[in-house]
Amino acid sequence: MKITSAEFVISNSEVAKCPDSKLPEYAFIGRSNVGKSSLINMLTERKNLAKTSGRPGKTQLINHFLINKSWHLVDLPGYGYARVSKSAKKTFQKFITAYFEKREQMICAFVLIDSRHKPQPIDLEFMEWLGEHQVPFCIIFTKADKLKPKALERNINDYQAEMLQTWTEMPRYFITSSSSGMGRDEVLDYIDSINSQFAQ
Repeated sequence: MKITSAEFVISNSEVAKCPDSKLPEYAFIGRSNVGKSSLINMLTERKNLAKTSGRPGKTQLINHFLINKSWHLVDLPGYGYARVSKSAKKTFQKFITAYFEKREQMICAFVLIDSRHKPQPIDLEFMEWLGEHQVPFCIIFTKADKLKPKALERNINDYQAEMLQTWTEMPRYFITSSSSGMGRDEVLDYIDSINSQFAQ
């Protein structure tokens, strides 16, 4: 897929105020500091489409972007916020949950996981929640360029082993690097393949 246009549409904290559109949408979510904004900018080849920050938890709203005037990319707040109050965490969690439960246009969630770390309980619990609520999702392993190939392979194998203790099969996953562009074509081709099914 070639990205010819990418434009910001709206930010809000209420699912009811999300765009009134039948276009398919793909949500990106992950732990704070997982490299979500950098990944979105890499996928769209727009340097500042999503705001990047050295301070984790910068995204605090549901952000909709219209891609190629044919589908929405949704940037969701992270879970496991590093520097927000307990009440703010509850608020975020509430509208993230509402988004996944109510947003019928949401075709697939991309759960971002930092490939440098061992399986984290917070990531595993979140994916379990998605599974229990029958929310379709894929995994995107980020920051792959920060590891040597053997270490990267070992960490992903650890994730597979951990997940297969409770899952019958591993969700589809992609290995990416925002700095090198690794995985860009694979993620976009996957989205394109789903979109083409909707267009039929």
